[in-house]
Amino acid sequence: MQDRYVTRAGAKIAYELVGSGPVLGYAHGVFLSRAAVRRLHLLDFDTLAAGRQLLTYDQRGHGHSTGRPIADDHRFENFTLDLFALLDELRLDEPIDFMGSSLGCAVALRAAIIAPERFRRLVLIIPPVAWEEGPNQARQWYTDNAEVIESRGAAHWRQEWARREPLPIFADYPAFDLTPDIPDELLAPILRGIGESDLPAPEEIAALPHPALILTWDTDPLHPVSTAERLHELLPESTLHVSHTVPDVQTWTNRITDFLAR
Repeated sequence: MQDRYVTRAGAKIAYELVGSGPVLGYAHGVFLSRAAVRRLHLLDFDTLAAGRQLLTYDQRGHGHSTGRPIADDHRFENFTLDLFALLDELRLDEPIDFMGSSLGCAVALRAAIIAPERFRRLVLIIPPVAWEEGPNQARQWYTDNAEVIESRGAAHWRQEWARREPLPIFADYPAFDLTPDIPDELLAPILRGIGESDLPAPEEIAALPHPALILTWDTDPLHPVSTAERLHELLPESTLHVSHTVPDVQTWTNRITDFLAR
């Protein structure tokens, strides 16, 4: 299916809406794209789309979407405004179910806080590190890598990134490919924007009325289990599942399907 586009604040956001029935939206994480997420073979989008309209899109600067080399363009707040521009373009009349991974999880939470009436259920996948204080913050990884790109070039950074050790949970899973689907000139601004971002304040999250399914894996310092556990504490109608193996991560499709059918 050919991409459709919505334009907002210096970016063209590429998206697809396929199928028929209630709408289920999905927002991917940093570095990835719609195509890259499918290549991971962790979520089965065809199964998730059965009996639904599936809305997927590439975050600004990722995949088929464009963007500007401005760090502020790539903060969680601005990615959230991109989602609203897309929902406005589609003129959806009913609340939708929405899934988001990492960056997409942050977008889902921020959007639900701003306009809770536009969402029915939330699926929060690998929530990012959040609410850090003091030195040695994990989130500093993004800024540190932006500085490497700016000083040594994107090609050098990509070579180093390709040689990195995989997360322990994915050590024996070669399909876990996080090659950034981002143009070289946007790598550093995107990393800076993410590094300057945070999840909404806990008290704002605690006020959300939506049922939520929280899915995460362990051994990932940028997506620690502690964030998922804190979200589970904050959200009054939430379910948490933590995976320790790839086969268990691959149960997430059925868990999401069961959750959305309730």
